[in-house]
Amino acid sequence: MPEFPAGFRFGAATASYQIEGAVHADGRGPSIWDTYSHTPGLVLNGDTGDVACDHYHRYPEDVALLSRLGVDSYRFSVAWPRVLPTGAGEVNPRGLDFYDRLVDALLEAGITPMATLYHWDLPQALEDRGGWRVRATAEHFAAYTRVVAERLGDRVRHWITLNEPFCTAFVGYAVGRHAPGAREGTPALAAAHHLLVAHGLAVRELRAANAGEVGITLNLDRVLPASREEADLAAADRAETLHNRVWLDPLFTGAYPANEAETWGELADGSYRRDGDLEIIGAPLDFLGINYYRPLKVADGPFEEADPARRTAVDIRAPEQRFEGVRHTAMNWPVVPESFTDLLLDLKERYPDLPPVHITENGSAEHDVVSPDGRVHDTDRVAYLNDHLHALAAAVKAGVDVRGYFVWSLLDNFEWAFGYERRFGIVRVDYDTLERLPKDSYFWYQRLIEHHRARHGG
Repeated sequence: MPEFPAGFRFGAATASYQIEGAVHADGRGPSIWDTYSHTPGLVLNGDTGDVACDHYHRYPEDVALLSRLGVDSYRFSVAWPRVLPTGAGEVNPRGLDFYDRLVDALLEAGITPMATLYHWDLPQALEDRGGWRVRATAEHFAAYTRVVAERLGDRVRHWITLNEPFCTAFVGYAVGRHAPGAREGTPALAAAHHLLVAHGLAVRELRAANAGEVGITLNLDRVLPASREEADLAAADRAETLHNRVWLDPLFTGAYPANEAETWGELADGSYRRDGDLEIIGAPLDFLGINYYRPLKVADGPFEEADPARRTAVDIRAPEQRFEGVRHTAMNWPVVPESFTDLLLDLKERYPDLPPVHITENGSAEHDVVSPDGRVHDTDRVAYLNDHLHALAAAVKAGVDVRGYFVWSLLDNFEWAFGYERRFGIVRVDYDTLERLPKDSYFWYQRLIEHHRARHGG
């Protein structure tokens, strides 16, 4: 089994809209994902998060699964519209009460909570006023952070401000495959910037509340050129900025990416920036969360939209190429574990001031079936986890300061635009009965944690 140093922590992760359900319970307001999923044709099979895994009512059962698994930590997200139904103004105490109960149950089970403040469920009322395109949303996020920290900060000592701002800004506002479903150019770049400003403002609020360790989670990709031709190398450089550097550079170098003009051209007009923003964004962090799933291979090529007036923020002449000769998951993502090691080593070299790292998501969607013996023998997922944890261990051995690993995900859940068809969980959820069934991967991960503790005497 892969081996890690003493003190390394293992966990599991989920997100509010993907598992909670109860979208109308106890004063919760609508989010952009409620609106998006109820719009015909946007989510596979017309699925919504209305019920999801009903974690809102079944959380004691899920905490028991975590306890049986033996994890040190559990990463969950707080639903902004449960706490502030319109995104600002009057606080909904019943929404906070749910997270009180969840946190207390985790602590009673000996599990350390790690709370993510934003995992994509923006209150619809704020989207109606411009969403992440406008700076006011970042300011509202800071106020929301203050409310949550005041309520939970005495027990939650590990915080993530944002999950995967790439997906919010570019998949949501440029590609349109996520809520709110927009296909935009400069407004999507404005959303990316305002998300970073929101992060910085939230860090200030968490520091003021003495709430413990603070970080951000980025979904970083190992970007590879399709060839060593100059055009493909340049395309990979642009893709690196789109996927990684637009976040990492402001956070850890105090500057915007140097190749913005080559990447976005006239779309990156900077109209959404203010003096002092980099200082806000670059507030020191206690850790960086990294979600890692697959590498990207890109080549030079045409924009998706030929009309320059209709370009979006992801039309950067770098179409993705398929990896040949490797297995692909149910998401059609290539399984190349060594790229995980390479990504982490490259980050260490490129950003010498990088804080300690937590792998806040890693896992695979597979075509799971319940066998005649009543079990889910998810061999491909076990192999994926084993190989990627070995790749992670190699990076740690090479000097990358990684403190913990969270498997994605504890439960099968609402997989955004793919609805309930794509299953990432190490616990199967029967969406008709909501019965939970641990898969072979659950028991493999359980044995890994037991092995680690036995090896280090803890």
